[in-house]
Order: sequence, then C-alpha cells, then structure tokens
Amino acid sequence: MKTRFLLALSLPFALASCTMMLPGSPYALGKQPAADAAGVNPSGTVRATVSGTTVMTEARVMGLAPNQNYVAHYHLQGTASTAPCASNGAPILSTAMVGRSDASGMLTLSRSVPRADVMNATYYNVHTAADAAGTPADAGVACTAVRMTGM
Repeated sequence: MKTRFLLALSLPFALASCTMMLPGSPYALGKQPAADAAGVNPSGTVRATVSGTTVMTEARVMGLAPNQNYVAHYHLQGTASTAPCASNGAPILSTAMVGRSDASGMLTLSRSVPRADVMNATYYNVHTAADAAGTPADAGVACTAVRMTGM
C-alpha cells in the first residue's frame, strides 16, 4: 500500500522533469546561397528539445570561416516562397544566439527560450555577423526547416 501511494505521489514529478525532442530533431543544416559569397561550406545539426515551458536549442555547425562571429535564430514563414528557408520570414529576435567560430571553423550555440516564442517558427537560420553583438551581415549561410507543431 505504501509503495502504491509513493508511486502515485512521485509520478507527476517524474513526468514534469521529462524532456521531449521535437519532431524531426535533430535537423540537418543545409548550405544557403549567401555561403558562396562568404566563401564557406557549412553543415551541421540543430537539436531542439522541449522541457516544460521551455525549448532548448543546440546548434553545431562546421565549415564556417575561422574566428568569425555568427548569429542564429528561428524565423517565421515568409511569403517569398513556400520553402521555409527561401521564404524570407521575419526573425524571432528573442531566439537569437551569438557565437564565434573556432580556429577550425566550428561553431556551437545553445539557448533556452520560452516555448511560446518558437511555436510559429518554420526555420532556423545561421548568419555571418557583422559584429560581436550579432548584427546579421547576410541572408544566412546555413538553414534548416523546423516543425514546431506537436510540442
């Protein structure tokens, strides 16, 4: 009897601490047209996991310029195309992640944001940054469509 009571009490806490990976995650980053102008050949992954009311995003990108600032963030679907990465959608600024690639051109970014901030995102884009503050210098060198439904 005591075992059932303790199990009943501990189950909600165990479920509350679970994380859930978003459908399709990890997402594979693809090279964008701006990559050629930047002289880079990026590839990598974006992993998004839900934990309660937050989404943790971790991006690992290689093939970038060494020791260069980059900014990445989720975007809303734009109207320029039905393909998310070509749609030119508005960035979701609260999801911005700024980092600097290492000497080999590897970049690792991570950030946790409120789940509500990314609910309508359709793609994740990595831009070369003009400065350490993360001002985008191009339309994006790497991108992946994301599916945030079912969170």
